[in-house]
Parts: sequence; C-alpha cells; structure tokens
Amino acid sequence: MHFVRSARALLPLAGAALLLAAAVQPAAAAGLEEAVKALQAGDVVTAEKELQLLAKERDPRAQFVLGLYIYGNAESKLFDINKATPLLLDASERGYLPAMIPLAGAYAEGKGVPKSLFEAYKWCAIAERWNVPNANLALEQAGRELPAAEVEKAKAAAAAYTFKTK
Repeated sequence: MHFVRSARALLPLAGAALLLAAAVQPAAAAGLEEAVKALQAGDVVTAEKELQLLAKERDPRAQFVLGLYIYGNAESKLFDINKATPLLLDASERGYLPAMIPLAGAYAEGKGVPKSLFEAYKWCAIAERWNVPNANLALEQAGRELPAAEVEKAKAAAAAYTFKTK
C-alpha cells in the first residue's frame, strides 16, 4: 500500500471530482477551481496558496488536495509528509471518503504518523463500508500484513467508528 504512487495520473480525475463537488458549495468553487488549474499546469505553489484558506476553514476537499497532491507527492517541490498526513487524517475523521485510502497507506508505511497496520486496516474497512472504489483491494492487502486477531479488532473498531462533526 503506497502513500502516493503517481499523483499526476490521478490529477484529471481529482480535478473533475473537485469541480463537481465545488458546484455544491459555490463559495469555495473559485479557490478549488484555481487550485486544480494550477495543479494541472504543474504550479504547486499557486495551488497551495489557493487551497490554504479553505484548508484552514477545514474544507475536507482542500485538505485532501493539499495532503495528497501537494504535500504527499514526492514529485512536488512542496513535499512534506508531516504536513500531508494530518490533513488527510482530519478529512477522513470527518467522513471525506477520498482521503481514507491514502491515509491508510500513510499508516501502513509510517509516513507522517506512527506505523500502524491496525490503523491502516481500520481505515480501509471504514472506506469499504462506505463503498470507496478499490477499498476492498486495499483492505485485502492490509489484511495480509495484520495478524488474524488484530484483523478482528480492527474490523470492530471500524464498525464502531463514527465521524467527527467538528
């Protein structure tokens, strides 16, 4: 389970998803749209600037893009795992589904958080419960690395997990 393999391959899909999501919240649309355009042009500095205000307001979409594409992408000149993972964690804890699998990868590899196969499995299980695409594959992989007794505990923790509202 890798934190980020190739962020560029995911960029067009993420851009479309973010722009669609921005239609629901027009006030954030301008910042998200500008950030996506900047990322597509390879300008991570401008993208970071556009997303900072939204991320400070805890917009999970902005947190996700900052965490995965700007700070979590080893090809980014702003690469900083210690900034990336907390953003993905906050977005995931509040129910932002796209952030969950990258967060699980961060736990599996100990990138920006203490290495925890238990937490990796738990986040994959939560993502699978909410039908995140390919969560079942990540869950399968995480399950191979975690002892059976721990798998059961992680399943129970995932089933009992409730998203934070603040």
